[in-house]
Amino acid sequence: MRTAFIFPGQASQYVGMGKDLYETEGMAKALFDRADDILPFDLKRICFEGPVEELTQTRVTQPAIFVHSVIISLLLSPRGIDIHAAAGHSLGEYSALVATGALQFDDALAVVALRGELMQNAGDERPGTMAAIIGLAIEKVEEVCASASTKNEVVVAANMNAPGQVAISGDVVAVHRAMELAKEAGAKRALQLNVSGAFHSPLMAPAAEKLAEQLEKTPFRPPSVAIYQNVTARPTTDSDVIKKRLIEQLTHPVRWVETIEAIIGDGVERFIEVGPGAVLQGLNKRIAKGLPVIGVGTVDELNAYRNA
Repeated sequence: MRTAFIFPGQASQYVGMGKDLYETEGMAKALFDRADDILPFDLKRICFEGPVEELTQTRVTQPAIFVHSVIISLLLSPRGIDIHAAAGHSLGEYSALVATGALQFDDALAVVALRGELMQNAGDERPGTMAAIIGLAIEKVEEVCASASTKNEVVVAANMNAPGQVAISGDVVAVHRAMELAKEAGAKRALQLNVSGAFHSPLMAPAAEKLAEQLEKTPFRPPSVAIYQNVTARPTTDSDVIKKRLIEQLTHPVRWVETIEAIIGDGVERFIEVGPGAVLQGLNKRIAKGLPVIGVGTVDELNAYRNA
């Protein structure tokens, strides 16, 4: 069966994540320990014990989800799974690149740690926010954002997550205006998200510039299978293209619906969410109705998959 690995981004973290893997899988222990050697904070302690306020800081969340996801992908790889495509939601693209051999773990973790720090700093320097718009077509959301934006206050459609589920991002005042306009336009709900910045919007431009410098120094290899990237929702194995899209990703929308539809269009028959949580499984059930999607992120889920 043609299989795609999909990797989660922020919002999939939870206190206790990875602890069962660390205690039962030697490779998981080695990678968590290695991450603690590289990072300037105690990743294991925060992942396993919290507090949740520390785990949800962007500079911590991103390495936490990345390490967890890579561990699961490596534990799955000896199981005879022949994957045909890979994609990641925002941060998840880095997990996908390690899983397909395009990046080495140490190199990718260094980039991810810097990415999280830069995004958190950008949010501190120019405060922004995000909101979920439920029950409105993407075209209408984009119209609302255009109407709510001014020369100095911007809001854009940032995450096209599922039909009728779009996240918007930008300056706080502009996002609030867009939320009201969206409700007037017929949205079922407009909910402000608990995030530390305006991710995937022009407010992340300073972070993108500094991230580009790090990526230019990072060695890339062609991935073993096509990577479907957020910015274009198109597949590629070209390392230069991948690097360029990773930089653009910080200020451009995550086209997740188009990404999943493109993967299906290329013949994939099932999806495995690789990493913590079940966010992408929920989205896939709305995008790819009828196609199987499972999640593997814990020892129990890994054992269930092994024994299936």
